[in-house]
Amino acid sequence: MKPTFTKIHEALNWASSFLEKQNREPFAAELLLRHHLQMSRAQLYASMREQWMDEKTKEAFIEDVYQYAGGTPVQYLMGYEFFYGRKFEVNEEVLIPRPETEELIEGVLKRKKEHFSGRSEKLNVVDIGTGSGIIAITLALEDPALRVTATDIAEESLEVAHKNAQNLETPSICFIQGDLLTPFLERGEKFDIIVSNPPYIPEGDIENLSDIVKDHEPIRALVGGADGLDLYRRFMDQLPHVVEDHTLIAFEIGVGQGENVADMLQKTFQHKGIHVEIVHDINGKDRLVFGRF
Repeated sequence: MKPTFTKIHEALNWASSFLEKQNREPFAAELLLRHHLQMSRAQLYASMREQWMDEKTKEAFIEDVYQYAGGTPVQYLMGYEFFYGRKFEVNEEVLIPRPETEELIEGVLKRKKEHFSGRSEKLNVVDIGTGSGIIAITLALEDPALRVTATDIAEESLEVAHKNAQNLETPSICFIQGDLLTPFLERGEKFDIIVSNPPYIPEGDIENLSDIVKDHEPIRALVGGADGLDLYRRFMDQLPHVVEDHTLIAFEIGVGQGENVADMLQKTFQHKGIHVEIVHDINGKDRLVFGRF
């Protein structure tokens, strides 16, 4: 039965209650309501007792609540997600930004200052598998001393990343379609900083993901082979050909993958005396691996 409400607080109460009964996150009701009313949280709560005036907006809100209850991610319904305080457009061609990836940004910026403290010229950075462009764009905006390149195997993903770069008025980023580091092997290009958040979920774990993730987000951005480590292995074959004498390498990783990825880096760059570190999240789980020499 179609819901009936005349005030904003009634709409929020209905949507929250409905989503909870559908075993979905009730807070999504507020996100969708703010999106359709074009209000901040403060504005929404200040308007709770007001009448709902626009029937078209009301219908669109109800439809999105039903869509989310059916499994469509709220970020795809709204068309955006916030990352590092900025609004990024997203669609089903790109992975939805996760807050955990902000730790990767912070880790790179911190170690860049430490590792290249004596450098005055711009540093060449590449983000491999850029998706919506959150890593490349955020690094470029946070540190003007970086010259950023970003790649993705999917042209559809690069279209989203390029649009985000334009929307956020990002300093020039070179976007290249290609498989991992292959475009740079062909051109003999090298980088000071190499960053990637590659697909790292083992194939057998996909079925355990929520339907919101596995049925809507691009599988190519999630699955990393039988054990989740296929992309890291391929990186190890290519990395030696694109690093400078002094390079920082940064990976986001999955739970329990820290030792394996750290060991790969250690073996690949043992001759360079690489320093490898595993960084855990607030729950003590593997989250990032950094290597520098």
